[in-house]
Amino acid sequence: MKSVELKAYPRTLVKRNAVKKIYSQGRIPAVIYGRHIKPQNLEVNSKEIEDLVHHSASENLLVNLSIEGDPNPKRLALVKEIQQHPLTRKILHVDFHEVSETEKVTVVVPIETVGEAVGVKTGGGILEHVLHKVKVRCLPKDIPEAITIDVTNLDVGKAIHIGDIVPPAGVEIIGDKSIVVVAVAAPISEEEEKAATEAAAAPLAADQVEMIKEKKEEEGEEKAGEKPAAKAAEKPAAKAAEKSAEKAAEKPAEKEKKK
Repeated sequence: MKSVELKAYPRTLVKRNAVKKIYSQGRIPAVIYGRHIKPQNLEVNSKEIEDLVHHSASENLLVNLSIEGDPNPKRLALVKEIQQHPLTRKILHVDFHEVSETEKVTVVVPIETVGEAVGVKTGGGILEHVLHKVKVRCLPKDIPEAITIDVTNLDVGKAIHIGDIVPPAGVEIIGDKSIVVVAVAAPISEEEEKAATEAAAAPLAADQVEMIKEKKEEEGEEKAGEKPAAKAAEKPAAKAAEKSAEKAAEKPAEKEKKK
């Protein structure tokens, strides 16, 4: 995976009420941490980081971080966590995990399929994509954008498991090798489809109707018993997200020092 350049600045404003000032300057609070360094508060340009995130072809983003005034000219890091506003999707806070070019990292990558399964094309089967992501371990430069699986030869009743995947050079797939990734299920017969449709359209039995009625009555009683004060105390999701980002920006959280 190719790394991209990103400029960062040391952050001295860490109190919660200072976060709004950082936003007003067109920057976003961030933190960088790693196995061999202490967490450091940073700021990054909001437009630059949003452009990188929104235009990235991969779920993993590797950056060459240039921190103003830092003795290390370039610091290689993975974008580990991004906090976004739940409504506007505006980025509120970014976590960077510093990595080494010579040390392997563990990341999650998507699984993509190519080709048309023979079981679908000639057997009328249904392709079921069971596992959509998988953990891999490799050097930062070898992180794949996705793991691609060719399903062309997959027939009805057959499956591809994690152990069947041949990863790219330098990449190790982590996980139970018996887990199914994709499979071709047998087609549903007309009789089975008709039976399923009839079952869905069948009227409810008297005891089922009574149970539903009782449940609705119970829910009505619970709703009627709610205190107005309890509802007034509920916080909108947007406010909660902003406070969470402000809290994260106040000081870097303790991170587990794992590979």
